[in-house]
Amino acid sequence: MAEDRIREIKIEKIEKLRDAGHHPYPERWERSHTLAEAALLPEETPNVRVCGRIVSRRDFGKLTFFDLQDLHGRVQCSVQKDDLGADAFKEFSKLVDIGDFVGIAGETYLTRIGQLTVRASEWTFLGKMLRPMPEKFHAISDREIRYRRRYLDLISDQDSRNRFKLRRDFIRALRNGLDAAQFDEVETPVLQTKPSGALATPFQTHHAALDIPVFMRIAPETYLKRCIVAGFDRVYEFARVFRNEGMDPSHLQDFTMLEYYAAYWNYIDNMDFTEKLLRSAIEECTGSLVVPHVAGDVDFGGEWPRRSMTDLVLDHAGIDLAECPHADSLRSAIASKGIHLDDADHLGRGALIDQLYKKTVRPHLKQPTFVIQHPKDLSPLARSNDDQPEITDRFQLVIHGWEVINAYSELVDPIDQRERLEEQARLHADGDDEAMVMEEDYLLAMEHGMPPISGWGMGIDRMVALLCGAENLRDVVLFPLLKPEEGNAVEDAIFDEGEETPAIEGADA
Repeated sequence: MAEDRIREIKIEKIEKLRDAGHHPYPERWERSHTLAEAALLPEETPNVRVCGRIVSRRDFGKLTFFDLQDLHGRVQCSVQKDDLGADAFKEFSKLVDIGDFVGIAGETYLTRIGQLTVRASEWTFLGKMLRPMPEKFHAISDREIRYRRRYLDLISDQDSRNRFKLRRDFIRALRNGLDAAQFDEVETPVLQTKPSGALATPFQTHHAALDIPVFMRIAPETYLKRCIVAGFDRVYEFARVFRNEGMDPSHLQDFTMLEYYAAYWNYIDNMDFTEKLLRSAIEECTGSLVVPHVAGDVDFGGEWPRRSMTDLVLDHAGIDLAECPHADSLRSAIASKGIHLDDADHLGRGALIDQLYKKTVRPHLKQPTFVIQHPKDLSPLARSNDDQPEITDRFQLVIHGWEVINAYSELVDPIDQRERLEEQARLHADGDDEAMVMEEDYLLAMEHGMPPISGWGMGIDRMVALLCGAENLRDVVLFPLLKPEEGNAVEDAIFDEGEETPAIEGADA
């Protein structure tokens, strides 16, 4: 049956519900238990009031079994002609469909196969679904449909519901861990007059009331550091950030980042805390330190290795960066090993190191690994090590070839910072959209004094994807940005003609 005709039939049922004395979209309904709570009740519990969406249904003449579901739980219910009376049972049978919301009042019992069920002594209609439920997802269109119609994905797929519950639990565990370590959660501006805090291309818009250009933040960094100047000891923010760059399975233009900064720490202190924080949060939200992954299980137990980038490049590419102090010598070494890098002839030493590392090293880092001691050429804005000025006080956490954390002993010298920003501003003026611009207000804050600081940024979407084995960040973002769809191609792929309200995830009574 065509979807338009299904919709017409359901609209007709709305009028029949009204004629029978049911409000198709009532104001409220008071429940005694959530579905998750009701699923744990003992049998013969009286005065149970539950509500939710009907997601499956089994009719047996004078008896109907159906499942109510929400994001957190699922409970079987039953309506029987002898319990409700002939009229109420007929109205339920004829006017209530899979996908509708209902409220059920009654008591619990066990069916003959031991299934906990709420036997209805009365039912209340709570909302009509005008569209048919999806019967199945088709292989070609599967991913796009799930992204565009996330609500259908969550209704019909337990794995999807689990992913988003894991995301919620992981963020909650991180927040609890930071709060316990005496960090203060703050909020910083999303609209900023200067795009700062990272090397990235910003989104630009116009502020009509102030008549000025503004930018969607690419990072909350400089405002969080202003908080340190103001006297905050440790601060963090779960920040939505925006970078107008390319997208692939491990990159999105708008994503959630956790950033924090701690006064009086260096990057070693930060690594120690990071390992404890993440290990605790992961075990709390998954119940284990070994997380399944399609490319091999990830073991977050034990001590995570700390490897210098120079040693890693030597191990995996056979090139000693210390013996290649200039771009030309490094380029020759790369060529001698038969390694091809895009645009190698035009890259400086820092960019060559970055490309070499990403191609030969990072894909092999499957288990949690701290990559430390980045060459200064690769991190021109990072703080140089006091004892070895050619390297920086920086670390990255890499898991399954994905960088999930980038961290530093922060630059707190305002004179040094000004010189570096001036150089970045020159690059920006020459056409480098990702280079930073001058931010005098931040420099003014720095000149009021900063203590030693270490901080980091972690991509929440990327970390959650790793924890639940997703290969694409869109799988763990509720409503990822997509191009507007054309026509009804997606609708046609979701629904099969034939059944009016196909059951999903059916269960035996």
